[in-house]
Amino acid sequence: MPKTAVRPSPPPLEANDVAIVGGGTALWFLAFLVLLPFHSTLEQNGHGRWPWICLAGAGLGLIGLWYCRARRDAIRRARAAEAAEAETDPATRTD
Repeated sequence: MPKTAVRPSPPPLEANDVAIVGGGTALWFLAFLVLLPFHSTLEQNGHGRWPWICLAGAGLGLIGLWYCRARRDAIRRARAAEAAEAETDPATRTD
């Protein structure tokens, strides 16, 4: 069997992490609101913790949302600093 050439790894994909985590957080909170009126029925059937699990998911999602926003802003600042450094560095200029 012939060997195939090894290809380099592709660059990582850029995704809108803030929107993804925000959507997930909203879904967890929506699930909490939907399950809340059925709390007594869920409690009778042994599933009384489900609404609180959804609320915990929404709370953890808020922490994730804070983290993703901080990460996004740090990446933007680093890219801006690299661009400013490349602009002022005479060795990298191509004038």
